[in-house]
Amino acid sequence: MSSDHPLPETRFYGVGVSPGIARGTVHAVRDDAEEVAQYHITPAEIAGEIGRFETALIQTRAQILEMQQKIAEAIGAKDAGIFDAHLLVVEDRTLIDEVLRKLEADLCNVEYVFQEVATHYADTLSKIDDPYLRERALDIQDVTRRVVRNLQGKAPKAFLALTDPHILIAHNITPSDTATMNREQVLGFATDLGSRTSHTAIMARSLNIPAVVGLHDVSAKLETGQEVLVDGYNGLLILNPTPETLWHYGELRHRQEQVAAQLTGLRETKSMTRDGRHIVLSANIELPNDVAAVAKNGAEGIGLYRTEFLYLNRQTLPTEDEQFESYRKVAAEVAPHPLIIRTFDLGGDKIASGMPADDELNPFLGLRAIRFCLEHLDIFKAQLRAILRASTAGNIKIMFPMISGVAELRRAIAVLEECKAELRQEGLAFSDETEVGAMIEIPSAALCANALAKEVDFFSVGTNDLIQYAIAVDRVNERIAHLYEPTHPAVVRLLKMVADAAHAHDIWVGVCGEMAGDLTMVPLLLGLGMDELSVSASLVPRVKKAVQTLSVPECEQLVADAMLLDTPAEILARCGEVAQRHYGDLIG
Repeated sequence: MSSDHPLPETRFYGVGVSPGIARGTVHAVRDDAEEVAQYHITPAEIAGEIGRFETALIQTRAQILEMQQKIAEAIGAKDAGIFDAHLLVVEDRTLIDEVLRKLEADLCNVEYVFQEVATHYADTLSKIDDPYLRERALDIQDVTRRVVRNLQGKAPKAFLALTDPHILIAHNITPSDTATMNREQVLGFATDLGSRTSHTAIMARSLNIPAVVGLHDVSAKLETGQEVLVDGYNGLLILNPTPETLWHYGELRHRQEQVAAQLTGLRETKSMTRDGRHIVLSANIELPNDVAAVAKNGAEGIGLYRTEFLYLNRQTLPTEDEQFESYRKVAAEVAPHPLIIRTFDLGGDKIASGMPADDELNPFLGLRAIRFCLEHLDIFKAQLRAILRASTAGNIKIMFPMISGVAELRRAIAVLEECKAELRQEGLAFSDETEVGAMIEIPSAALCANALAKEVDFFSVGTNDLIQYAIAVDRVNERIAHLYEPTHPAVVRLLKMVADAAHAHDIWVGVCGEMAGDLTMVPLLLGLGMDELSVSASLVPRVKKAVQTLSVPECEQLVADAMLLDTPAEILARCGEVAQRHYGDLIG
């Protein structure tokens, strides 16, 4: 088409799951649900088919482990753990036995039988009203395609090996695809399916690839070779962007680069409000390898070390000595800043190998975190002893998760005292001055914060769970995720109750949930009186910049206004006004 008749610009709206802007040529991937031929076999051929099946499973397992290795090297072990679910599929005896039974009964080729059995499993899971199980259905589909391709002797998907820069457009991109795609050439991607909490979205963020998901049927509307722009901030895919649109996004990219340069310069500065109040700014980590990012981003220590990740991805429980070495090493690396170690928050969706597990109808309201530890004192005491032994470093604090009331907290502290007595008897050194804190993430704990504050040295508010338990919203359920509102008046009141109780008893209070890293929420948290904010290490510079532009009286006025408002939207709008006025360039 001649330049006299430019192609019309078309905008598609989805969900931005990985920030950034990418412009380039489309590579469209059509739905790769491959036809698997069905043919009859004789009883004499069964052994050969079983041999082919076993070879394909071994080959698939090797491919998944290789992917895990690549991801661990590129972006860390935490993200590589996404593929543990895939390994479980190829090792699932129930699934494998069902395939072997059906192979003998139906006398069909093994790839047809396997696809039938695995698809039935995935379909059953995808119909269950549970976002975690629906995500497992996608894992099964992903592995099924890989096993079938190996049985058919096919090479990996062609689009994974593209050598020219492109924007990938597909019905769905699996976590395996994201892990194995040529990251140098994938400028961005957009898919019909997906949500903010899907594994693919998590991978895209970790790999810094701009991505938009949930575009419904965009893969059927676009063709390879077309020009598009991906806006991962606002969840936009723009086909044939006009010169005006390109200019606008050029300016936006330029501003983002300027902001990034400014933020780099903040590393050595203090997280101090305009009127001189110091807000401690810490980082959340999951694995010892994450420590390097803490100092690099200018955080003042670690406000939340999620120790349960030591347990996942392994067949046996870590010994007391292993844990001691891990905690001691992390404490030394962040010294003289503090390291707050949260005791194991196992249970819920975090079940480790080698650990007792029960089927629970509602694991998030079941035997998890402190409840699990108090039921399994051998596991709990091994961890507490390891933390106490490491506490000679002088900068370690202990924090108990999911405390629901005073009796539970006293039981946990009593076990800690038992461990101290044992160590004294054994002549092992520890610091008797180690501070102990409670996580406030259950509404009952917020409501009796006054009583809890008498028992501990600090509070840390886990807003992710506090919000979902307070307003009964599963935050990873796509259908109701819009109801997960941190500015719900009930949540604001609970947070105020916790901060007021802490200060009435002269202890400090922090926030370590996602709310602490949400720039729109920072003025509200400061106004509520939070002394510390603990966020993902990469967010520290942005939150620090936000703190440095605010003053406490203005934030306190925001809270006073919020207490008179009746809806989450009204409170959010007021928070947004303050944030936009002071650091609009950070929010975009």
